[in-house]
Amino acid sequence: MKLVNCLSGGKTSSYIAANYKSDHNVFALVRTNDVKCIFPDKKIRQIVSDKLGLEFIGTLEDDMIIYTMLDLEQYIGKKISWVTGKTFDKVLDTAGTLPDPLRRFCTTQMKLVPMFKWWQRNINKPAKFNLGFRANEKRRAKRTLEKTNKNGLLEMKAIIGKRKTQNKWGLIEWQKPVFPLIKDNVFKDTIVEFWKNKPVRFAWMNNCVGCFHKHPLLIKKMHNKHPNKIEWFASKEKIKHEKDVWYKSKNLSFSDIIKWDNQIELFDNEFNECDSGYCGL
Repeated sequence: MKLVNCLSGGKTSSYIAANYKSDHNVFALVRTNDVKCIFPDKKIRQIVSDKLGLEFIGTLEDDMIIYTMLDLEQYIGKKISWVTGKTFDKVLDTAGTLPDPLRRFCTTQMKLVPMFKWWQRNINKPAKFNLGFRANEKRRAKRTLEKTNKNGLLEMKAIIGKRKTQNKWGLIEWQKPVFPLIKDNVFKDTIVEFWKNKPVRFAWMNNCVGCFHKHPLLIKKMHNKHPNKIEWFASKEKIKHEKDVWYKSKNLSFSDIIKWDNQIELFDNEFNECDSGYCGL
């Protein structure tokens, strides 16, 4: 099987790229069409556009992730394939509700689908994918493995042919999840120490700045850091129906969180319950 390093722009998956040989390195970027979130450096915007093969306006992740991936490619001396799916704007336009922990179609549409299409073009047979779960994250790895079929492979629903004038859909085996950091007992402290004084810049925190897996207090902090992006997330609430907010279980809207007073700095951890393995590790 071919081996692919699945990169998110975080220190953990970047550690894998730097320390584990693979046939490919692939990174999926979340985009937005909103010019209020435009990436500020015009020259870098063009570089990203060239890598993606389409116009890049901005991302709803921390802008630093762009520099991370450019730095990382130089540091490891190997090509990183950049992929992207629909913009987050278009994903929500065609959805009946906002994503939530039970309906994570944002990860599917903007991370998994573009990686799958890249895999179809470049490999098109089952491949191993290195995912960035650390040694203390065996539970997250277990949840991923529970999604595999009897052959130990993840499947993607995709077009497999035609039935008269209509597309024929089916499940395609494509990915065997692999967890090298769990196998080698690598913890966060090792990764943090590795990246000290290395010429790769990292964001303070990865994945979408308004991800619903983040604690509400952290969303307030993110608004201080990325006001236009958090306001983008707030603007998408209550469009489909009155209770359509990012924190459905709490009936808590980003518009409410933005109005909160600033909190005393009591924490500095990941506040990330996501187990997808494709967004922020």
